[in-house]
Amino acid sequence: MLVTETLKLAPSAEQCETLLATMRACNAAANRAAEVAFRHRTANKISLQKLVYAELRADHGLSAQMAIRSIAKACEVYKRDKKIKPVFRELGAVAYDQRILTWRSRDAVSILTLTGRIVVPVVYRGRWSKTSGTTTRGQADLLYRDGMFFLAVVVDVPEPAQEDEPHEWLGVDLGIVNLATDSTGEAHTGKGVRAVRRRNARLRARLQAKGTKSAKRLLKARRRKESRFARNVNHVISKRLVGKAKDTRTGIALEDLEGIRERLTVRKARRADHHSWAFRRLRTFVTYKAAIAGVPVRLVDPRNTSRTCHRCGHCDKRNRPNRDDFRCLGCGFAGPADHNAAINIGRRAVSHAADDAA
Repeated sequence: MLVTETLKLAPSAEQCETLLATMRACNAAANRAAEVAFRHRTANKISLQKLVYAELRADHGLSAQMAIRSIAKACEVYKRDKKIKPVFRELGAVAYDQRILTWRSRDAVSILTLTGRIVVPVVYRGRWSKTSGTTTRGQADLLYRDGMFFLAVVVDVPEPAQEDEPHEWLGVDLGIVNLATDSTGEAHTGKGVRAVRRRNARLRARLQAKGTKSAKRLLKARRRKESRFARNVNHVISKRLVGKAKDTRTGIALEDLEGIRERLTVRKARRADHHSWAFRRLRTFVTYKAAIAGVPVRLVDPRNTSRTCHRCGHCDKRNRPNRDDFRCLGCGFAGPADHNAAINIGRRAVSHAADDAA
């Protein structure tokens, strides 16, 4: 399985200046290539190369392959929306392929710059880079964040062989108040994430209203703090769910929430929570952790899972008088609504497995 790993680089002060100059030149070249692509209405790399290749090498001092990568970067972004001319940040990510980046060892990487190659030490922080049997694949992206350099590399992690189709599935109901509730009744609340987002929103509003240099500096320092916090929460939840499924030898059943933002309408007070709901990221974390652990994952249709009683099967909108509670009008069962929905999701995965076998 391919996993993206972000490795920290430890360049010297002189190497830092060289890398910064290289990133500025590559992004300036990408901006020029994007300008020509937008003017000529072409996202074809070969056609664009004929138009700007010589200019990029002469004006920005790029090597042949660095010019090619800058052109490719402009084309990849421009083809997404040809109505807008792409604009790249001065220190945006720079893509390196095997011709301009090579590994000297597991702890050092050779990177091509404007003045030649430099060998930069690598600091391992992640889990997969030093795992036995892992190898790096494809290109890597050079990143600059908060005064530090990182290398985003793709690591090929060996997957264990999955066992036969499980007879039971751990159903997981995804939500905003409770980020995830499984069919055993364990709920992972999203209260902390929502509190952090609302506090940061109030702080951003005050700092933006001030508009001073110190306010802008504080905004820049905090811009990714909220994202890191939410990502860590999702990592913790996904690890817990995959570990529980592996220990009980069950599969994981998740709701297929594709297009839910377009289907649902919410009140103005809840719009911020609705649009910042990171259900896809949590699903992605669960999927790749489950693949590495050898746990199967199945996506099921979420329709009426929160309105159907898992005991008698009675489905009615009135079964859920409010967000938290479920009260069946058919058999009188009452309990947490998210737990009831998670049980239905797990059972729906069993029925899907039976249909596939038939």
